Amino acid sequence: MSRSGQRVVIVAGWLVAAILAVLVGVVGIGLAGLTGRETDTVSEADVERALPRVSAAATPSAEPAAEPSVTRSAVVTKQSFRTSGGTVVADCDGILSMSPAQGFGVHETQRTEGEFRSARDGQVRVKVQLTCTNGVPSVNERGDG
Repeated sequence: MSRSGQRVVIVAGWLVAAILAVLVGVVGIGLAGLTGRETDTVSEADVERALPRVSAAATPSAEPAAEPSVTRSAVVTKQSFRTSGGTVVADCDGILSMSPAQGFGVHETQRTEGEFRSARDGQVRVKVQLTCTNGVPSVNERGDG
């Protein structure tokens, strides 16, 4: 077989394979019922029948719900603090999370203290300490190295 004859056979083979792949996909989707054509349309009569049920169920009561009362002691103040070693999220109960900045890692986390260290050599340290005044948390940063 000549070289040009081989190319024609190869191209024809690829075309047949592509057509078969598309046909198998279309038949598979049709058999699986993924087109959903049977349930896409809703008649006007179906809408009329469904509306009274929805509007009756969605009618609000005449009495508004009571507002929950919040006391000063129940308010939890959670705040995020950016430091040179990363971000600290804390409330007056303690440090909730520490997320290191690029080039740092979290070395340790305790309830009121934490430490970021440089990821490269661990020599640069950023220590944080949580304090709380009148229910408002704050973080003090101290760098070593």
